[in-house]
Amino acid sequence: MEVTSLLALAVVVTTIFYWLMRKPNNLPPSPGIALPIVGHLYLMERDPRQQFKKWSQKLGAIFSLKLGQETVVVLNSFEVIKEALVKHGDSLSDRSTRSFMARNVPHITNGILLASGSDWKEQRTTSLSILRKFGLGKNILSETIAEEIRILLKNLANENGKPIRIRGLLNISVCNIISSIIFGRRFDYDDPKHNHLTELLNDLVRLNSGVIQLNFLPFLKYLPKYRTTGQQLVSIATEIREFSKSIVEEIRKSYDPNNLDNYIVAYVHEMEKKRQLNQPTYLNEISLVRHIDNLFLAGTETTSTTILWALYFVLLHPETQNKIYQEIKEYVGLGRAPTMSDKPQLKYLNAFIMETLRFSSTIPFSVTHVCSQDTVLNGFTIPKDAQVIPNLYAVLHDEIIWGDPENFRPERFLDEQGNLIKREELIPFSIGRRICLGESLAKMELFLFLSSMFERFEFLSDKPNQSISKIEIFGGVVSLAPFDIKCVKRLQ
Repeated sequence: MEVTSLLALAVVVTTIFYWLMRKPNNLPPSPGIALPIVGHLYLMERDPRQQFKKWSQKLGAIFSLKLGQETVVVLNSFEVIKEALVKHGDSLSDRSTRSFMARNVPHITNGILLASGSDWKEQRTTSLSILRKFGLGKNILSETIAEEIRILLKNLANENGKPIRIRGLLNISVCNIISSIIFGRRFDYDDPKHNHLTELLNDLVRLNSGVIQLNFLPFLKYLPKYRTTGQQLVSIATEIREFSKSIVEEIRKSYDPNNLDNYIVAYVHEMEKKRQLNQPTYLNEISLVRHIDNLFLAGTETTSTTILWALYFVLLHPETQNKIYQEIKEYVGLGRAPTMSDKPQLKYLNAFIMETLRFSSTIPFSVTHVCSQDTVLNGFTIPKDAQVIPNLYAVLHDEIIWGDPENFRPERFLDEQGNLIKREELIPFSIGRRICLGESLAKMELFLFLSSMFERFEFLSDKPNQSISKIEIFGGVVSLAPFDIKCVKRLQ
């Protein structure tokens, strides 16, 4: 009887092991054995950028991982990412509903960033339409940005060249631009509620890397090591949602269909119009709150982080700052702040911004996609429900494309005549249907902020005789550890 029981147990264990280890036909190659329960998680490093590079060199431009019970496919070249997100956009545009945050934060997959299917299409179309009405890509929005920059420069001048941690000021300034669009108003630099929001956004991105394992092994949330980080993330996301919800409720009370002066009332107007016409719609108050969360997160943290990277690069390469200043002096003059009409003339500054976006690769893996149906990609089969990671970092640091990707060299984007070279492989905002909604806004902000800042100030290290160290903080957004910088006003 005992022998029979042991044999039966062995059969069950073998069957379970086989089921866990089974590999769909024609799946891309994997870097090693996928263990039961954890899959390849035991191989994963906290910051997998270099690890993915090594695996790609061994396995090719596309490889697969078993993370927990999830099949994850990583795309590591421009060609395969383009094929996936452009050619197969219909089947590779969904988002996961099985992440830690999706399981633990109500309605987080509403809105734009994490919605899928017809819901996402309507939300994105509506959002783009509203943003264009408020000047996305137009001079009217550049005027809003310029006014916020003027206030930022005034605050920097008040520091009188003393070493400061500039990150906080950048966050508030960039966040105010989104606030102007969403709420129709900006906030003072000392507004505690608004400043707390920027801190929450920063913490949300910073802590996000701590839940990678939780995304694939949900039971880990009960272990002390992961429980604290998980609870913090849920708490932060909930607090951001409550902030957005309170603003929506406040503005909703005074809704006037004849006065659509901010994003919230414009969204409500579209929602009410469809309801009155009895048209089926995914527009609702819950999604509106998530719209605001998404716009604040995508529109604040990434842009302020990129500006911070730009300042780090001029500390590391002072000659770039001098070239930018001389270019502004020659083509704009020093009597006024640069405007978007000056952008075509400031070619070196444009190249500097492009190189900053490339080198920093602030969103290295974009946002994970989910395959909605079996899809053949680059000769391999991506099964339905597989998660797909576009490895933007691999493209932006590809030796074949860039030659010397680990060198910061703006000149790579200039030809012999000093004209800009536009490279389609420069994809910091991703490509395809789920390309970043705020790409044009971010590019406008980067140009106006940096041109005005470099025209007005010289940025210097607080320790000029010491080498400048780079300590990256890897998360949903790759940022830099806090550092001090001196903003020395230029003599006009």
